[in-house]
Amino acid sequence: MRAIQSKARLSGIRWLSLASAKRTPHTSAMYPADFDSFKQQEAIFVSLNLLVLGALLLIHTLLPSRWGGPPLILVLVLAGAFAIQIAELTWLRTRRHPLKPSAITLLTGLSIVMNISLALILAMASNQEVIQYYIVLVVPILEAAFRFSLVPTMAVVAVADSMTFFWVWEYQKRHFVLLPGEFLESGMVSLIFTVVGILVWLLVNHLEQREMRLIESLDQLERTRERLLSEEKLAAVGRLSSAIAHEIRNPVAIIASALSTANRAGIESSVRQEMREIAAKEAARLEKLTTDFLSYARPREPEKMRASVSEMLAYVINVCRACSGEKDVILSVEDSGALVADLDAAQVQQALINLVMNAVEASPPSGTVQLRALSGSDGLVQIDVEEAASPIPPEATERIFEPFFTTKPGGTGLGLAIARNIARAHGGDLVLSANQPGCVRFSLTLAKAAGPVPTSTESGNSQWAES
Repeated sequence: MRAIQSKARLSGIRWLSLASAKRTPHTSAMYPADFDSFKQQEAIFVSLNLLVLGALLLIHTLLPSRWGGPPLILVLVLAGAFAIQIAELTWLRTRRHPLKPSAITLLTGLSIVMNISLALILAMASNQEVIQYYIVLVVPILEAAFRFSLVPTMAVVAVADSMTFFWVWEYQKRHFVLLPGEFLESGMVSLIFTVVGILVWLLVNHLEQREMRLIESLDQLERTRERLLSEEKLAAVGRLSSAIAHEIRNPVAIIASALSTANRAGIESSVRQEMREIAAKEAARLEKLTTDFLSYARPREPEKMRASVSEMLAYVINVCRACSGEKDVILSVEDSGALVADLDAAQVQQALINLVMNAVEASPPSGTVQLRALSGSDGLVQIDVEEAASPIPPEATERIFEPFFTTKPGGTGLGLAIARNIARAHGGDLVLSANQPGCVRFSLTLAKAAGPVPTSTESGNSQWAES
């Protein structure tokens, strides 16, 4: 099945590849891998047939001194052939359902029989010793070479060769004349038919083999890609496991050491109390680490509701106010007051609090952290968290969203990774949009909702400052 699908993908590479096919165990015929390829291929054969018939009629009409004017019966036969070919072209353009391989084989056989019969009828209608209308036999030879195996193709070539000799013999019989030169000409035409049939069949067969090898190569590449992806996932899991083990080992070792020291005999009560506080502090850090890791590794599906972005930003400012006051950092908010988004308020607030707390910790005393909400492109709401701090080093910018990567003492390195996962779960993203002296900005985007604000908000621009 995969080989057939791959072959269908290759059907538009070149028009000769339309002849590429697969052989069934029940028939020697070859058929295109998909119906669109068959329609294109058949349209080429029909158009070639129309071109040949039109050219022959034009030559017969322009050279009456050589062959005489075309008789009425010949014109009627050509008109009928044209009508059949046009009807087939129309059918090809309008048909949408694919044909079975047996139906394609039958259609090819009928087309070959029709063209061979047409060549004989045209020869008899023109009643000339020359066999100019036998050029029509080239099309069935090409069809056989494209659709059949070698034996049926040579059988069609043999019928076409026999037809050329048959008409010369029939003409001599009708007119009681001997035409040895015409037999020689028939032999040359037969040789051309044979060479064309064998050559085209070999070319098509060669292309088919090359395409099958290409399909096998594509399948191997696909399997290799899947294997590499699997190995990359395993490597990522290994790196993540190593990082988790490293992050957990340190607080566990500190807890064990602190409790061991606190339990020693003869130790002062103040030292014992200090060791217990260290153990409690590390236990709390370990709990936060595991909570953050679970939030990253097993994120909860957002329960989206229509919410006011302005109210959400006001909540984040209130939560972060105490920490910013301790560091003497000013928090400010700027938004239009009318932005509405479909979001899980708890998750987005968690992401924004992570961003704001990071910005507060990175800001110098008396610095400013600004939250800005604006309507972004593509129907998104963009929330910027901007700090007036030193830029993030270039070697760190490429890894800031990696889990467990942190430049802060005591940090878990999961805050930005969790925030980005939350943004992407809401149809947006989190990026470092500015990184220069005095301006480090993270931009979080969310899908914007169409509709009224669910709660009363102030219209127009609004701005708050908290210190």
